[in-house]
Amino acid sequence: MDEAAQAQELVRYILQEIIHRPGTQVTPDSPLVSSGLIDSFALVDILVKVEDVTNLRIPAGKIQAKDMDTVNLMLATAKRVGKPRKSK
Repeated sequence: MDEAAQAQELVRYILQEIIHRPGTQVTPDSPLVSSGLIDSFALVDILVKVEDVTNLRIPAGKIQAKDMDTVNLMLATAKRVGKPRKSK
């Protein structure tokens, strides 16, 4: 899955599974945390989805809320600090 498809999958997930507010619009560059659309508790669920979409393991100690404010920042952070998942 390319980065654009990853971003769209994360946007869809955030809208359907996290925000639950009809009419809310989110793009890959929409501020999520700083705008109050999502809280720090939701970031945990989103981080798991980022790992699934990118197939990377992201060490929790390597990220901060500012790294997770937009979908594009999430993907860039995953790419920067993520480690390939081990095959099962």
